[in-house]
Amino acid sequence: MTPHVIEPDPQAGAAVKAADRAHVFHSWSAQGLIDPLAVAGAEGSYFWDYDGNRYLDFTSGLVYTNIGYQHPRVVAAIQEQAAKLTTFAPAFAIDVRSEAARLIAERTPGDLDKIFFTNGGAEAVENAVRMARLHTGRTKVLSAYRSYHGATSTAINLTGDPRRWASDNGSAGVVRFWAPFLYRSPFYATTEAEESARALQHLEDTIAFEGPATIAAIILETVPGTAGIMTPPPGYLAGVREICDKYGIVFVLDEVMAGFGRTGKWFAAEHFDVVPDLMTFAKGVNSGYVPLGGVAISEKIAATFDKRPYPGGLTYSGHPLACAAAVATIQVMEDEKVVDNAAHIGENVLGPGLRELAERHPSVGEVRGLGVFWALDLVRNRETREPLVPYNAAGEANAPMAAFGAAAKKNGLWPFVNMNRTHAVPACNVTEAEAKEGLAALDAALTVADEHTA
Repeated sequence: MTPHVIEPDPQAGAAVKAADRAHVFHSWSAQGLIDPLAVAGAEGSYFWDYDGNRYLDFTSGLVYTNIGYQHPRVVAAIQEQAAKLTTFAPAFAIDVRSEAARLIAERTPGDLDKIFFTNGGAEAVENAVRMARLHTGRTKVLSAYRSYHGATSTAINLTGDPRRWASDNGSAGVVRFWAPFLYRSPFYATTEAEESARALQHLEDTIAFEGPATIAAIILETVPGTAGIMTPPPGYLAGVREICDKYGIVFVLDEVMAGFGRTGKWFAAEHFDVVPDLMTFAKGVNSGYVPLGGVAISEKIAATFDKRPYPGGLTYSGHPLACAAAVATIQVMEDEKVVDNAAHIGENVLGPGLRELAERHPSVGEVRGLGVFWALDLVRNRETREPLVPYNAAGEANAPMAAFGAAAKKNGLWPFVNMNRTHAVPACNVTEAEAKEGLAALDAALTVADEHTA
């Protein structure tokens, strides 16, 4: 793709920003305290503002532009579909909807062969939980503290991070537990084997005290995303699968962020040789070009609704434009070996490069990840592992991370920053040169974080 020639237009940027400030209500924000960047355009792994500043996007939007911005084949597919059939109600069989479902089902593990389309990840989680409750006749759902599942009613109650607190009504039938995370182990483990075994025992104890016959589902992000990209230790997900089978609990894997190449596999579950009963997806399914998500459903759960109507649906379920984008995205990923590229970049560029940064920067406590899905856990003290900023810090307490983020942007890198972490999550088709450019910018920004270490 030929690099876009950036033509600065500050006046246009000021107009965009003024309209935004006057009328747009932004998510997860105190409206009077934010200053959104006015974006003029994007292409591949980069975007730029109206002042001519160009940024390497190490966030992939919100970890969804898995094939980068403005891929010409996907743009063309959307245009062609708009000319053919822009929209149609979900109760009908539409060629592009059927093809998108077929291509997704071909890549999901095991017998997850039925696809229920939603408009995004949160709605996928909502419907997966509804399916599990109806299938089992039970109410409770277990989820991990370090997690994020979306912002709709059930999804936000399932979420473990602080964004849940304002909407936690305490009556959604959700029980939380500690999933494994050796670096900050709640189980006093010293090895991955210990962490896995103790986390599984803790989960089974939780089930015992909650009452196995009351629990419909356990939902886990295969690799937790926003919460910190903690790759589960060997044996853990397989152990959860066994526990679910033992008690007749539906196992739901949330692959909204980890799916479609992000970890160097089509789905992260492939790394762990585990097949859930339900799998949610969104984001990378069509690189976020048109909103789309869904639930991949196993044969036994789909059979529950063979003669019994499923009580759920969305006006735009399987929207033709979104499905056309999904078909084109999956074909691009196949033809251009995007999943292989993500694995290669993780193994040979990002992984080694981030670990090398950790050796030189005392603010880096741990490097973890796979594919193009990495986190740097930033600390004040490597020995005590005290986070660089307190949990859920804001204002002055968050100043060290704010300074780090500002330094990254000054060096032309748009970083993913959450609490005391920065995540390296570029497009799955990022080039070696772009990944190295990002590492160099991180190197410079981490010197700012180092100033706050003990």
